[in-house]
Amino acid sequence: MSKNEIRLLLADDHALVRSGTRELLEQQSDFIIVGEACDGEESIKLTHELKPNVVVMDVRMPKVSGIEATKRIKAECPGVKVLVLTAHDDDEYVFALLQAGANGYLLKTAEIDELVRAIRTVAAGKSALSPEVAGKVVTQFKSGKNLSESSPESETQFDGLTDRELVILRLVGQGLSNKQIGKRLSISDRTVQAHLSNIFSKLGVSSRTEAVMHGVRKGWIVTQEKQ
Repeated sequence: MSKNEIRLLLADDHALVRSGTRELLEQQSDFIIVGEACDGEESIKLTHELKPNVVVMDVRMPKVSGIEATKRIKAECPGVKVLVLTAHDDDEYVFALLQAGANGYLLKTAEIDELVRAIRTVAAGKSALSPEVAGKVVTQFKSGKNLSESSPESETQFDGLTDRELVILRLVGQGLSNKQIGKRLSISDRTVQAHLSNIFSKLGVSSRTEAVMHGVRKGWIVTQEKQ
């Protein structure tokens, strides 16, 4: 196998969808389709057997849902990336899958070029979100803690983030801009940006969206509970 080849497992309960997706992706010289799964249970089994780099995962499937399958795959085969490809952009699915560890979330309305880019992005260890889902991430997540209670100086166990950096990450998760965060914490926009740069460096990410996704997966940022 070439070093640059990306091994793909397609998981979808609709045979026609799998066939069409396979036909399109096989046109890419660096993509190798190693298998197809018709339900979540089979996707877990085949991930162990075939060792793909990326599992392209649907959400609603029989036996085991895409959410549970993603959670199992990320726990049992942590090196495998999961890219969700679904027709559903409901908040409950988006947040549950990101918290389960999905590396990307794309809608089936995406163009083939967007899907190809997303696969290569997650295979490289980065996050890939459709614009619709990215918007949900930065506007819908809410902090699970009283943000004003943190000390700005003490170190925490949150991947090396200080309490102040964790506060800022959670405020980013609420969809606040740098200016709004600065006003909330009585610091300058430049100071907020400096904190964000430190956060990106410590978490190994390159964007606000990736940082929030990291926080969600770790349980540092949770969705607002329904009343």
